[in-house]
Amino acid sequence: MKWLLFALALVAPSQAGLRFGCSTISIERLDPLVEPGSIPSAHVHQIVGGNTFAPTMSSGAKNNIADTATCTSCFFSEDFSNYWTAVLYFKARNGTYKRVPIFANAQLEGSTDGMTIYYTQKDFNSNGNKKITAFPPGFRMTVGSPTTNTKAGVVKGLAYTCLQTVLTRGAETPDFPTKPCPAGIMAIHHFPSCWDGKNVDSPDHQSHMFSTTKDGFQEAGPCPASHPVRMPQLAYETMWDTTKFNDKSLWPTDGSQPFVWSMGDSTGYATHGDYVFGWKGDSLQKAMDSSCMFQACGNGKPLLSQNAAAINKCKVKATVTEETDGWLTALPGRAM
Repeated sequence: MKWLLFALALVAPSQAGLRFGCSTISIERLDPLVEPGSIPSAHVHQIVGGNTFAPTMSSGAKNNIADTATCTSCFFSEDFSNYWTAVLYFKARNGTYKRVPIFANAQLEGSTDGMTIYYTQKDFNSNGNKKITAFPPGFRMTVGSPTTNTKAGVVKGLAYTCLQTVLTRGAETPDFPTKPCPAGIMAIHHFPSCWDGKNVDSPDHQSHMFSTTKDGFQEAGPCPASHPVRMPQLAYETMWDTTKFNDKSLWPTDGSQPFVWSMGDSTGYATHGDYVFGWKGDSLQKAMDSSCMFQACGNGKPLLSQNAAAINKCKVKATVTEETDGWLTALPGRAM
């Protein structure tokens, strides 16, 4: 029933938050949050958002990347944040690797690949009556870990959906699907939404936040006294076009699933996401104080938005020169 209600929300949205696409600005081995200054970083990431993304990005409450960005690949033109995850690869029976392409989610305006970004206040049926505090300038966080290697270690909100169609929702699993998926694999990242109210970051990029996340897009649970400030429920969806590799004659001879994250994880448990806030001024707070829904929040109601040409034009010049596509004899970088 959950997936049906969600699909209906996509078809006939009424109120409750932001859902928008951001096209890819770069695919390379950089990670300015976990490995600042490292050229290259340990593994390949796919990045969307503003064009200030770089090996090192200024941190601290006085540094908002929106002040220096000149374009964004997101539908809302006041959002210069950066959002990134690891990259999915197909490992063929002969041991070579091929990067899995990304396709755009359903019912988005403009983006052709990249990610779908959500900032929800409560759920897809109501805004609720709680004050939602927007992320402040300089804010950053991560969810998950590239070293997680057990199902018990997977934090709530990180999951996969084996897509029957682009609108499939529900039936989420903490590990990779074990059979070919007719419409691809959707990787889902739900971030914690309870803030300590003081720190825009922490040494592990996670301790300043606390997760009360439930399954899917349900309203998160109450925030604890240690992290009392309710922030937007941030989530990513990435649509991986695994259909190009559904021929099981290419899969391992033992019948196991053939997909791996760019750090070498074949279980799916090591999925992780990174976020650096970069909304212009108080634009995100205005959205959280409103009752608009999805793309209807654009065109100045209350957010500014942009057309497909502008969304897909914004790119970042590659810093790391190496092959990340094609058929590779090894994954770029080092396994975690």
